[in-house]
Amino acid sequence: MDIRAEFGQRVRELRARCGMSQEMLAHRAGLDRTYISGVERGERNISIVNIEKIASALCVSVEYLFSNERFSTTPAYQPKDFEKPFKQRFKYHIDSEKKLLAFQVEGLFSGKRDVDYLSSVIIGVCTAFGTEELNVLVDHRDMKTPDGEIAVYSPEVAERAVIFQQELLKYSKRVVALCNSEYMVQNLNHVATQSGIIYKATHLYGKDKEMVGRAYELVGIHDNELIKTKAQ
Repeated sequence: MDIRAEFGQRVRELRARCGMSQEMLAHRAGLDRTYISGVERGERNISIVNIEKIASALCVSVEYLFSNERFSTTPAYQPKDFEKPFKQRFKYHIDSEKKLLAFQVEGLFSGKRDVDYLSSVIIGVCTAFGTEELNVLVDHRDMKTPDGEIAVYSPEVAERAVIFQQELLKYSKRVVALCNSEYMVQNLNHVATQSGIIYKATHLYGKDKEMVGRAYELVGIHDNELIKTKAQ
């Protein structure tokens, strides 16, 4: 495949997995929509400056744009992705003795409403604890569409997640998140940097048993009632 077409396919994949339209990507990158369309069709000899703009708009590093992690180009954040109510896909558990708050989300956040609901529940739990007293364990391994394709935060979800993390910053000692891909690691690193929680946050991706074991180690536990290694 021609390198321009290969790069265009890559941009299209990442755009699809965070639910962005070409118009939104163009706006966030400060480029024209027809230019983005041409990039995705492999018709542009794109400059390094514009590569950096597109990477930033997709919340990834330039290096990651050229990684081997590949995805479907089927857009995420479609109506079918939200048929199951969020309240049935969000779970949390508090271990008061170990001062550990764990929560997991199956599927996608539909937007502001879902993030704000999660925030109200989690921050409500946190208020029973002191400043920087809680370790927080987050499970995003199943942030996938119903057909099993992974997804990351949409721009709208990322913006609300920044606000949530700014509130969580007061109560958290360490935050560890299990991710569904390296793309999600990039996505969450961006959100955590924006919120200011990045110095407390570790985002993990890898073989499930090793990833969960590392997460337990970081928050000082050997097991968790909610977040466990997946059955092989």
